[in-house]
Amino acid sequence: MTYHVPVLLPESVEALAIKPGGTYVDVTFGGGGHSQYILNKLSDGARLFGFDQDKDAEQQAQAIANPAFTFVKANFRYLKKYLRLYGVKEVDGILADLGVSSHQFNVPERGFSTRFDGPLDMRMDPEAPLSAQQVLETYSEEELHRIFGMYGEVKNARTLARQIVMARSSQSMETIADFKKIIASLIPRGKENKYLAQVFQALRIEVNDELKALEEMLEQAAAVLKPGGRLVVISYHSLEDRLVKNFIAKGKFFGEVEKDLFGNEIKPLESVIRKPIVPSDKELQENNRSRSAKLRVAQKL
Repeated sequence: MTYHVPVLLPESVEALAIKPGGTYVDVTFGGGGHSQYILNKLSDGARLFGFDQDKDAEQQAQAIANPAFTFVKANFRYLKKYLRLYGVKEVDGILADLGVSSHQFNVPERGFSTRFDGPLDMRMDPEAPLSAQQVLETYSEEELHRIFGMYGEVKNARTLARQIVMARSSQSMETIADFKKIIASLIPRGKENKYLAQVFQALRIEVNDELKALEEMLEQAAAVLKPGGRLVVISYHSLEDRLVKNFIAKGKFFGEVEKDLFGNEIKPLESVIRKPIVPSDKELQENNRSRSAKLRVAQKL
């Protein structure tokens, strides 16, 4: 729990409607909080796979001695491929908590947090080729404008992109402090934390290709779930939540749901709850990072 406080823990595991002998996947293992809770509800013969690309999460997984548990060091966009490697074609439930773990935020060397100085990294997989520094130093003004506008919903995204491109030829941009200094004049007074959070969110999404990876995972989740199997997703910002909501409602990420000749909707999932579940007042008081969480639950048709 010191590594990461799981958000909506009982609610998300309850939403899986666990069958004690079933097969489940926690596609965002992190500190293992959700996985431990799931394992407590499983009986002999059950299986739980925990996916994570972070080597720190891999170390956390080594503490789980339960024979039902298998750790998979991979991005969840490879869900189907790795389940197949373990001889699994169908599963009873899939849980995804799309948040960055507290541990990643709290380690300055990872570069995720605006609170510390550290390298401009932000890679979920420290061995991945693209870092935030490389994005800032090599992307064109148009590309930077796109990611800050789309992924961070930053209001002055165009001006921000121009400022970075103008400054990078003459100023160092290796650390978070370097970057903050370059953009200092553009940060709105009184809204410093919110603005920096939006900028860092945009960079993190780009570095880790988060939205495309989420789309790929959702499509594969729908394919590997058994009929009646549950998909439970916790999202933290509108971009993620919109993709999850649309895929559950329409079987696609954009546009209207397709229908057959008889007018029946063609989609793999149906929503189990009408509105997303959000943290209780008690959880909000105990864990400030849960404030933007939304939990959606779907069932395979």
